[in-house]
Amino acid sequence: MDNLKEKTAKGLLWGALNSSTMQVLNLVFGIFLARMLSPHDYGIVGVLAIFSLIAGNLQSSGFTQGLTNIKHPTANDYNSVFWFNISMGILCYVILFFSAPLIARYFHSPELVSLSRFVFLGFLISAFGITRNAIMFKQIMARERAITGFISLLISGCVGIVMAYNGYAYWSLAVQSVMFVLIQNICRYYYTRDIWRPSLHIDMSPVRRMFPFSVKILVTTIINTINNNVLTFIFGNIFPMKTVGNFTQAMKWDTMAYTTISGTIEQVAQPILVEIADDKDRELRVFRKMIRFTAFLVFPCLFGLSLVAEEFILVTISAKWIDSVPLLQILCVGGAFMPFYTMYQHLVISAGRSDIYMWCNIGQILLQIAIILAFHSFGIVTMVIAYTAFTIAWLGVWHIFAKRLIGIGFLDIAKDIAPFMLASAGVMIITHYLTTSLLCGISPYLASPFVLLPLRVIIAAILYYGVMKAARVKIMDECINYIRRRR
Repeated sequence: MDNLKEKTAKGLLWGALNSSTMQVLNLVFGIFLARMLSPHDYGIVGVLAIFSLIAGNLQSSGFTQGLTNIKHPTANDYNSVFWFNISMGILCYVILFFSAPLIARYFHSPELVSLSRFVFLGFLISAFGITRNAIMFKQIMARERAITGFISLLISGCVGIVMAYNGYAYWSLAVQSVMFVLIQNICRYYYTRDIWRPSLHIDMSPVRRMFPFSVKILVTTIINTINNNVLTFIFGNIFPMKTVGNFTQAMKWDTMAYTTISGTIEQVAQPILVEIADDKDRELRVFRKMIRFTAFLVFPCLFGLSLVAEEFILVTISAKWIDSVPLLQILCVGGAFMPFYTMYQHLVISAGRSDIYMWCNIGQILLQIAIILAFHSFGIVTMVIAYTAFTIAWLGVWHIFAKRLIGIGFLDIAKDIAPFMLASAGVMIITHYLTTSLLCGISPYLASPFVLLPLRVIIAAILYYGVMKAARVKIMDECINYIRRRR
């Protein structure tokens, strides 16, 4: 059996491959779809996300984390959660089906009645795969999860592009989302069919046993969902769908960038932390190493995307999306800190402290809504700036609880994060200066976004690697050495 270090390394490697592959595919499909569809199409589908996600949260009810926190879950544990998920999925769909006219009225879009009823089929279908996903997560089947994600996105993305090309507008996005869930469930069944099969013997005692822990996860997940989609929800009521679409587009690219990193960490964080929870010194070392690994990757990626936001939008999805550029630049700064939320959250969950997880997130969303209400009259850009600044600052609250759990000090976390943050910021400033003040002054051709985009990426990558090499950053050497060993 692999030791913990090897298991973690494998999980991180496959997590990185999964996240990066998924984002590359999302990038390709996103470019094609954004060129064929309008901001209105993205806006009208984007406003439905909060309903689908909350319903999905209700049907899973935090039992994926609950099952993961059980050292040796039984077939009865899985079976109980399976039937609970299906029951909740059916209930949520029925409620939202009949609520469709109210949703359409709120967003002033009659076409949302039929569209929402179709889109909501996605979370109903997903109910059949939640337990199987929990099995794959618990057993750190990172390779299988990577393959599942790749196949699902590839097939659904191709379907979406074909439909968009043939003029189906926002329906192409809707069908793509439902198709993704369907293919995902088929793959999950294939990989877990020999591990567990559902039975008609329904015993809800495991659900009742896990409920005190899982209900806090549920409440928090719903709050996080509201937190991540509240801007789109509010925009859909007070702004035209075109504005909502521009924000949705900016949020999509930002989310794709930081979830590439957080998805890598998420593959292993909770299972590993649960396994070593009895050894606090070891847990602290592992947690700090994961923080350094995250910082090493996320700051150059997100700060870099902010640097090239305008060129990226112009080259990939055309000038019709130019209004999304300032929003993307702001969101990328905040997105650089989002994977750390993932780390802190998995730390408190692995410690069995779902109460901290819940109340910390409740406080965050209440204050964020207050900020949105206070700043929305100043315009969309100002509101997003205030929202982003608060999101970054709230990490300090999470750190307070992390200190109580594993004794990690603020200076410790600053030492792990600050060097990568400052190095990345410095690299992007220098790159911006070189490419605008010097190179573009030499030749007007260098000012073209088609030239400037790859030029900035290459210069920034070389500079960042050089800084890391000169500073003899251990985490980079470890990553390179591990990849070389796996060849």
